[in-house]
Amino acid sequence: MSVPDEFEEPEPVEMPINGVLDLHTFSPKDVKELLPAYFDECLDRGITQVRVIHGKGTGTLREFVHAQLRKSEQVASFALADQTAGSWGSTIVQLIKPTS
Repeated sequence: MSVPDEFEEPEPVEMPINGVLDLHTFSPKDVKELLPAYFDECLDRGITQVRVIHGKGTGTLREFVHAQLRKSEQVASFALADQTAGSWGSTIVQLIKPTS
């Protein structure tokens, strides 16, 4: 007996690790695990500044992202982006460089 296509797990999508994380393509419930995993991958590649695009909307996702950033041991600091990088629709995160 085969499983109908709509019940099969989708193939994983390779996500570029380039210091820009656009959360528009992710479910909000995935953000809590996604942020530290993405930060780990960035740090492994020597990327210490990340732009997290959460969108403007109602601000709910932005506040959730900021709450996660406040708790993270990977984050040195964060602030809303300036006008050239998305304004209040994205947050610039400075990661803590790992010690060797």
